Amino acid sequence: MNGQFMENVVNSAAFAIIGIVMFVAAFFIVDILTPGKLWDEISEKKNTAAAILMGSVAIALGIIVAAAIH
Repeated sequence: MNGQFMENVVNSAAFAIIGIVMFVAAFFIVDILTPGKLWDEISEKKNTAAAILMGSVAIALGIIVAAAIH
């Protein structure tokens, strides 16, 4: 039983790392595809549309990672 628990912990950690890497990669890809710097639009100019776009990307990646784990 202890071996199965540790295997589940390792699998969860691996999927968490994969999810974080995918989110960072998606952020850079969306940043390249959008005009201007996306982070500047969100943090300095307080662009709500850009923040909604990145929130949508985060939710979509979460759904993908959750489906992969399930």
